[in-house]
Amino acid sequence: MRRLMPIAATLRRRLLALLGRDTRGVKVLAFDRAARVLLVRHTYGRGDLYMLPGGGIARGERPEQAARRELREETGCHAIELALIGRYESQPDGRRDTIFLYRALTDDTPVPDGRELAEATFVRTDELPPATSPATRRRVEEWLGVRARGTCW
Repeated sequence: MRRLMPIAATLRRRLLALLGRDTRGVKVLAFDRAARVLLVRHTYGRGDLYMLPGGGIARGERPEQAARRELREETGCHAIELALIGRYESQPDGRRDTIFLYRALTDDTPVPDGRELAEATFVRTDELPPATSPATRRRVEEWLGVRARGTCW
């Protein structure tokens, strides 16, 4: 199954681009009680980069529900608190992607699902790994007040 993830992700991305379908997704800026942020590395796509957990919003699902579900499915962490931080836009492959960013608090220890994620770990916000994705770095800097909040992912 793990070998099929990169193929499935590529096929989905190409199909959505071909159909011109807009997508909606969520990302979660999850913190533990020590104020460390949860970062994940995927088994597919840009698996060399650390990113925020998240994923697509299912038909009939509210963004908040998707944020809770994605956090739990990918990392095993449950959100004690969950609040919408903002809405961002991206235009990959000529289609519009709307991303809802949530802040969460969790007491759980992350356990990667082994299918989508190779790694899930909490890190200090002032010690982000060099391989942190640019978008993830921007979101953390916005949260810390080091950078003005943007609207593009």
